[in-house]
Amino acid sequence: MKALNFYAKRDIRFEEVAEPVIEKNNEVKIKIKATGICGSDIHRYARLGPYVAGTVWGHECAGEVVEIGSAVKKVKVGEKVTVCPAFYCGECDSCRKSVFAQCEHLSVIGQYHPGAFAEYLVMPEENVVPVPENVPYDHAAMVEPACVVIHGLYKVNLNPGESVAIIGCGTIGNLAVQWAKIFGAGKIIAIDIDDEKLALAKRLGADIVINCADKEPFEEIYKVNNGKGVDVAVEAAGTAITSAQAFSLAGKGGRVLFVGIPYSDVMVWRMYFEKIVRNELQVYGSWNAVSAPFPGREWEAAVHFMATGQLNMEPLITHRLPLSKGFEAFEMTVNPQAVFGKIMFYPEQE
Repeated sequence: MKALNFYAKRDIRFEEVAEPVIEKNNEVKIKIKATGICGSDIHRYARLGPYVAGTVWGHECAGEVVEIGSAVKKVKVGEKVTVCPAFYCGECDSCRKSVFAQCEHLSVIGQYHPGAFAEYLVMPEENVVPVPENVPYDHAAMVEPACVVIHGLYKVNLNPGESVAIIGCGTIGNLAVQWAKIFGAGKIIAIDIDDEKLALAKRLGADIVINCADKEPFEEIYKVNNGKGVDVAVEAAGTAITSAQAFSLAGKGGRVLFVGIPYSDVMVWRMYFEKIVRNELQVYGSWNAVSAPFPGREWEAAVHFMATGQLNMEPLITHRLPLSKGFEAFEMTVNPQAVFGKIMFYPEQE
């Protein structure tokens, strides 16, 4: 079969590899119909390189079940599914507490296990999640990033009527806008430096949008939120500056949620950091998208709200490409002038 293999920084190759086969009776073989580039993939491509050189890469995907092991009961051949890409060890302290996102040895496909930038993928049954027929394959391939966001929002216990500020309106930020709407947030404020991203945030449910290219975000928040910070601030950009600014967005007793991952040192100004103490903030980190029972309620919720249409993936997908264009797609992501949202590959396309 054809696949994208990751060899080194800025070295990804479209190659022929052995087609995976079912080796255990609890495994499921999936024909990949759509598979997306994650933000973490972009950073690893540009800066870090692969975990194991030459590994089939990618972890956001959906497809059709083409074969099942003799013990599989959850899915059947011909069914539409998405994949939870995470593997937990089951033995560390976190796993014994069923806190799988904190597993000491947590990994995802594309690191040490062949990934989803391929025509076929074999996964354990517990990692395979059925998807209703009315959810398109490329939308189903975005269940995992949708789960990343709700995994964090569950931590902050977002209540109906509360105000939310989301800084960073890429794929994760605009998923956060939609989830905040579903949770019943009373006021959703989206913050970015790109007017196109902010326009999309407005379309997806943001009540107020703020371009902070030449403004202090918390000052703008105070102007539109009755002179105070928000109940919940979500950092979704993953940059050093927005990670520092996030502390200043929440009001007295507020919660700050970090979903983005900065790849440089975060230097926090005193006036930002002081907000933690003076406002008695609660600060939450959120990692991955799984909980117990594995893969977790995040997956049920994401699939449900995609099926109802309340999570709208279509506006987030900006590029649809065959897998053979993998190198060109990743090179585009390192071009500072390039404009893109979710990039989706379709392995069946030539």
